[in-house]
Amino acid sequence: MRQRSRQRFILLGTTCIVLAQAGVAAHAEDVVSPLQNREEKITVRKGISSANGVTNTTPGGGLMPHQTAAKSISGVTRDFIAKQSPTTNALTLLKAMPGVIVAGSDPLGTSDRMNVSIRGLNQTEIGTTFEGMPVGDRLYYSPFTSEWADTENLGFVDVAQGSPDISAPVYNSVGGQINAGLRSPSDHFGGLLDFAGGTKAVNREFMRIDTGYIGKSGIKGYTSFSHSGNDNWRGVGGQTRDHVDSRFVKEWGVGNRIAPFVAWNLVKADLFTNPTLAQWNQSKDSYNYSGNYHFSNTLYQKFHFYRRQTVMLAAPSEFTLARDLTLSITPYFMYNHGIINGASVLNDSTSHYGNSSAGQLGLPYSQDGKTTVENVDPYTQFSAGQNAYITWKKGHNTLQAGYWYDYFDHNEATSYAVADANGNVQNAYGHAPVRTASGAILRSFDGHIIQQINALFISDTLKLFKDRLTLNAGFKEVMVSRSATSGVPGTTYAVTANDAIPLPQVSASFRLTPHDQIYINGTTAFREPASINSYVDIYSVATGKMSSTHASNLKPEYSIAEELGYRYDGFVNFSAAFFNYNFTNRQVASSALVNGTPETFSLNAGGQTSHGVQGEIGLRPWHHFSPYVSAQYLHATIDNNFQISGDLLPTKGKTATQSPKFTGSVGLSYDDGTMFGNFALTYVGSQYTTFMNDQKMPSYETGNITLGYRFRNLGPAKHPQVQLNLINVGNEKYLSGAYGVTPNAKTTRGIYGTSLSGSEPTYYVGGGFAAVASISAGF
Repeated sequence: MRQRSRQRFILLGTTCIVLAQAGVAAHAEDVVSPLQNREEKITVRKGISSANGVTNTTPGGGLMPHQTAAKSISGVTRDFIAKQSPTTNALTLLKAMPGVIVAGSDPLGTSDRMNVSIRGLNQTEIGTTFEGMPVGDRLYYSPFTSEWADTENLGFVDVAQGSPDISAPVYNSVGGQINAGLRSPSDHFGGLLDFAGGTKAVNREFMRIDTGYIGKSGIKGYTSFSHSGNDNWRGVGGQTRDHVDSRFVKEWGVGNRIAPFVAWNLVKADLFTNPTLAQWNQSKDSYNYSGNYHFSNTLYQKFHFYRRQTVMLAAPSEFTLARDLTLSITPYFMYNHGIINGASVLNDSTSHYGNSSAGQLGLPYSQDGKTTVENVDPYTQFSAGQNAYITWKKGHNTLQAGYWYDYFDHNEATSYAVADANGNVQNAYGHAPVRTASGAILRSFDGHIIQQINALFISDTLKLFKDRLTLNAGFKEVMVSRSATSGVPGTTYAVTANDAIPLPQVSASFRLTPHDQIYINGTTAFREPASINSYVDIYSVATGKMSSTHASNLKPEYSIAEELGYRYDGFVNFSAAFFNYNFTNRQVASSALVNGTPETFSLNAGGQTSHGVQGEIGLRPWHHFSPYVSAQYLHATIDNNFQISGDLLPTKGKTATQSPKFTGSVGLSYDDGTMFGNFALTYVGSQYTTFMNDQKMPSYETGNITLGYRFRNLGPAKHPQVQLNLINVGNEKYLSGAYGVTPNAKTTRGIYGTSLSGSEPTYYVGGGFAAVASISAGF
């Protein structure tokens, strides 16, 4: 029996990955880092054949892969990924997972302007890694998942709801970790073509070529290209995306492997509006930017767009140094250049540059001394680093020690471009800016920040009782140094911050039977403050007064968490976990328009306590059917009153924002090798969007359907198929999440008697109905 069990695993570096087998239960214990080194590399004894990696072996139709770590982890595999709309992104794929809420702004999943939360913690508090490297925006923490990979190349997406791996290169992960990885290259020459079209002028073309093994080099790889475009589902405007993925793998000897990849991505998108609740109740999804221009119309759609170009590359590598000693190292590099624009009206004679008068601007196309301008907000980022650890196995012990270094550089400076009588600007990228009377470029802020991270960790795992009991203890020290400068007159020129964060963790798991596992863990995590606005002052161009100052009390958010969980795997797969969090310096992200430009801020909400229970259950294919159910109950409360305007809002004991008490999903998948389809229904309960609980977002539910048919091989076309994805089939009109939370929506009397005026939260508008039809085939 022991020998047969050994045949069910692949050793990838130091991580044991369970091979999917139809109807067969397999078991292993992840020593460490259950997320970091996983790869979709599946071998099966029986299953279906498809050109896009579907095997129909994962329980729940691809929604419940086998897990063994002493922590709550959920995920999706190719069995689910391949059956979703090819336009979707990696985070949208997780919306059925327990505790995960995806606040999308379009039904297709093409827009990066979205928010994801886990257990009431939003995406700025969730670490994201791809192929072992940190991804997304390194300062604002937005995931920007369109940059990661095309869905045809995604091998898996996992989410650890409670805490990140001790080896994970993240510094904003009090809300867990999302990790994704690419599929493995094919051993043989071939490829895949995928073409899609649908509502809102959706068009998408994808082509991938697998080299197979190149001669006798032992190297194999693939390169793919895709292009997509669509109109905005509400209002005017649209989006285009071009993307390249390329990956090669070289393996030799025992446990030696190098798998470099490079991805390039270019997105151009017109933005959506984010209404207040009053605006939503009055106009629903017709509250949009305008397609027609008139003087001073700052809601003209052409002013509101973003463009982002990204190059990222990494080389995840594993080496066997000695019989019981291995090295895992991932060097990486990432470059981003983007721009996000808005609009405002400048006064030609009373505008300010910092705290000084800008003088007479003398702008063309002015009326009554005022000029409509496009607010230009470009930024450039690059980061480089490496994450490495060694693993030493001796007897029942596995010792790991690692070091992560990361260098990050961010430049961002706003400017203005004059709009003519038709709403056109000479250059929307900042190359023809408005200047002050003295010739300086008129800016509301001009910031440069450099960040360096040094992190050390050590972890020891002990296995006893014939490997049924696994004990782990680890410690990580993360040292973060930030240095920011500002070039706007009157601002604080230099702001520095240095933090050293201790992160201990312990866990234990016990396998009661070959099918039953219990576990318990205690972990710590942290998050550095988000946004350059936390370190750079912003002046109002209209008044010459500061609209926001660099924060003096923004300390890293810190969490202490515990989980107690149980898993059963077999024909029926079940997982449940009780969790508890205690937060200090709780950082709540909020967004707002500053001088007409979208900006992100961090609000220090003090302490918070959260606890709840999550669960999921999935069935292995039974008569080709695979059902799946997940749910979470969450109780999250604010532990102290919120300081504002020299007084305190009475927020102690209030329910935390963006923390619905109940969320759940129900899914059903069918696949007989020829016909396939699935259905998924997701429910999200109502959630407060102010610290005072004086406004909340209504609950909602959405449903998606997939229908498809696979043909036999037709000449060179292998396993061609047609697929139809119907998204939000009930055309639910709903708010999907909070864009900007506020302390209070209504005027409130503070603890010390001050009348504290309120401000309205703003929201993401959920996408309406969409249909996407696709045709794909291998060759």
